[in-house]
Amino acid sequence: MWARSVSAIVAATVILTGLLHGDAALADAREDAATALHALFARERIIYYRENPGTAPVGAPRPVPDRWRGVAPEDHSRRSDQAGIFLDDLNAIDRSALGDEDRLNHDMFRYYLERELLFARYRTWRIPFFSDSGFHTYPSRAWTQYNFTSVGDYERYIALLTALPAYFEAHIANLETGMAERFTMPRVVMEGLLPTFGAYVTDDPAESPFYGPFVRMADTIDPAESKRLQTTAQAAIANHVVPAYARLDRFIREEYMPAVRTALDATGLPGGKSYYAAMVRFYTTLDITPEEVHAKGLSEVERIRREMEAVIADAGFDGGLQAFIAFLRSDPQFYAKSERDLLLTASYLAKKIDGVMPAFFGRLPRQPYGVEAVPAAIAPNYTTGRYVGAPLDAPRGGMYWVNTYALDKRPLYTLPALTLHEAVPGHHHQIALSKELENVPEFRLGLYPHAFGEGWGLYAEKLGIEMGLYETPYDHFGRLSYEMWRACRLVIDTGIHAFGWTRERAIALLEENSALSTHNIRTEVDRYISWPGQALAYKMGELKILELRRRAQKVLGARFDIRAFHDEILSVGGVPLGLLEDRIDLWIEAQTGEDGAG
Repeated sequence: MWARSVSAIVAATVILTGLLHGDAALADAREDAATALHALFARERIIYYRENPGTAPVGAPRPVPDRWRGVAPEDHSRRSDQAGIFLDDLNAIDRSALGDEDRLNHDMFRYYLERELLFARYRTWRIPFFSDSGFHTYPSRAWTQYNFTSVGDYERYIALLTALPAYFEAHIANLETGMAERFTMPRVVMEGLLPTFGAYVTDDPAESPFYGPFVRMADTIDPAESKRLQTTAQAAIANHVVPAYARLDRFIREEYMPAVRTALDATGLPGGKSYYAAMVRFYTTLDITPEEVHAKGLSEVERIRREMEAVIADAGFDGGLQAFIAFLRSDPQFYAKSERDLLLTASYLAKKIDGVMPAFFGRLPRQPYGVEAVPAAIAPNYTTGRYVGAPLDAPRGGMYWVNTYALDKRPLYTLPALTLHEAVPGHHHQIALSKELENVPEFRLGLYPHAFGEGWGLYAEKLGIEMGLYETPYDHFGRLSYEMWRACRLVIDTGIHAFGWTRERAIALLEENSALSTHNIRTEVDRYISWPGQALAYKMGELKILELRRRAQKVLGARFDIRAFHDEILSVGGVPLGLLEDRIDLWIEAQTGEDGAG
């Protein structure tokens, strides 16, 4: 209340000053507001670097971290308390006194802070993992984010390895809090996730993914020193990393599993109804209810099913939808013979898309990307593919992960849509551009509101039609199957978490309406159970982007430029859908005014 009062006083002062002293005073007031805003951003970054080991200002060398981010309750409380202070300070700055760009910065900083406060309010740190990954899978690849050039870099990483047991103990304590408060992952999800907790227990430290930085060490390191560091690293893995995972694995199997809940729904958690409603709003970035999302999902399922039936007719298939799906799931022609073949096909598709990107985008990112398999340790319960980004100064580009586990469950007819979504023009294009933004506060670089990010990924799949990537009726059906997958998410996520759906009912919906393999369907449903609300982001975001494109085409007619539209969508990085709509409306207005049109 105090902050809002101060904001109102400042706004009134600005207006009165302008009336009394004219434009010069208004300019001074605007400068004062902007100065206060950017000073706030600078203060936030100082604390951010302190809280997040291995971070540094853009352009400065990022040190290899020697400690993990604090995850104890007091760490979470400290960060949320600070976010509350920053939010009060932001409220004291009059938004109306800012220029257009700083108004956007103001809005995005509010989103950024409120996100921190939202998850702190529900203490989501009590369940620090999802159905396919979490606090225990990330450490094995943490080293890929950094450049190792000196002895000090390697020694800090070794210190990081020795600190892993304490990091896991802090998470175990958080899990114990969740056990005591009945805030746990459901048993059915844990059963699939169980093998990952002990996956990095090995008898050979040199074969551990944690040994990655030492396989090919920097040429600047003396050979004798390299040998010393390699020996020390292997000892750290054997004496600290492996025991940490063994201890975690025992805890999960012997203590956590007996205490987990059997119910699936988030609304069944303590405070669960408000928690799930908040997650729906957060992941869609819309003021929308679970009931409204569920209804939209049912409508989309019906529409897409009609399109699927039209494709089946075009393919000349003698049979209905279920027979066609059974054919796609079982015919060997639709499956790669080896992991290499699957990766080669994904790589070919990625390069084919690269070749037509300039026809649809005026601006392309500088950062490259590659294609690789999902790491074997997590592949069995992992989603079918994912984009894994990298800092712009990392020793690698972005990475399009393809799951090569169980090849008979990885159909080639869905690979075009997957590649469009995860690589370009989907996540790599979008995320790399957001990291290359200039003259914006650093907190906005790479910021990822889910409905914007995942909505763009799903939109990119549909854009593949115009790009000519779907060459056969099976490819087209694969795309529709993926779109159906995301429409079913609206129904399943809300069905499980708000309407008491069983896992079996959720699986049946996808089996009856999509050509996804049974294996994929089961891992996906477990993902929705483990991550309430997130699955809603895809379809809700795509629907908004398509709505904005239709609006622009209707108003601009022949003047509509697809490249300019796409560049504008991505021009300021990730934003909530309401802000995106406001920006596109202003862009349409600007286009109509350029030649004097009304």
